[in-house]
Amino acid sequence: MKQWIKKLSVAVLAGALTLPSALPVLASEAGSFEGETVKIGVVSGPEEDVWQVVVDKAAEEGITVELELFTDYVQPNVALQDGSIDLNAFQHVAFLEDWNASNDGTLEPIGYTFVSPMGAYSDSITSLDELEDGDQVAIPNDPTNGGRAILALELAGVIEVDDAAGALATVDDITDNPKNINIVELEAAQLSAAIPDSKATFINTNFATDAGLSLADAIFVDADYPDELNESYKNVIAARSEDVENPLYQRIVEIYQTEEVAQAIYDSTNGGDKAIWEGAPVIEGPASADVAEEADVNSEEAEADEESSEETSN
Repeated sequence: MKQWIKKLSVAVLAGALTLPSALPVLASEAGSFEGETVKIGVVSGPEEDVWQVVVDKAAEEGITVELELFTDYVQPNVALQDGSIDLNAFQHVAFLEDWNASNDGTLEPIGYTFVSPMGAYSDSITSLDELEDGDQVAIPNDPTNGGRAILALELAGVIEVDDAAGALATVDDITDNPKNINIVELEAAQLSAAIPDSKATFINTNFATDAGLSLADAIFVDADYPDELNESYKNVIAARSEDVENPLYQRIVEIYQTEEVAQAIYDSTNGGDKAIWEGAPVIEGPASADVAEEADVNSEEAEADEESSEETSN
């Protein structure tokens, strides 16, 4: 099942296929939404920092963006579905489709944001190849991220998984576990604390970054195998189905899909997350480095001009 991510469950695949390669937004004139307010649910951590850029950019157009912070992956969709917030931005397509199917939800993506790799972390081994008989591995307990972690273990050659399981694989779908790995499922926000208790722990990038970890610390990263990743793992901004074409919400997408936000995505996750919308800029390094480099260039040019001026005066 090496092409695991392409063998999606019917529910997830159906949802993924309804998405065009690029989610279009309606063009709007800056200032046409002055005085409007939009409530957006995000998960505390790096995404909060990224969305603060959107808050500031929207304010320049007279739009007030209020961020509602959550600490889990369930309540943001509950709040969006019941109308407590207007939009949310914390999940990939596969998670959204699974939540809709499980909760009779009517939430839909209106714009891509970023792709977030999943990494395995450990303070006792440097490779998943070093796992020994009976070792414990911790994974997220939600269906899509848990399934992604299980399939990552297969990708690393640790286990084998039933091809029919698709993207929502569970521990029950494991067909071969030669090292008798004990897989424990924990709340996503609890995983970083479980690192000392497990030989390896799979953590989503936002929670890893919030815990002071970077992908450079990971002993395995699924995004190192890009050909295996599907669009279902692209993160999105979501709205209720009746609001998909809401011009104000689509303006928020436009404000998000800018170079300043792409830079903030890079900076807030130590280069872990990548902007994924159509035409998204490729960010090569942190903004501070760019500023410092520009300052150095300007300083060198100023020194050269001064020397030239002195030579002329002499």
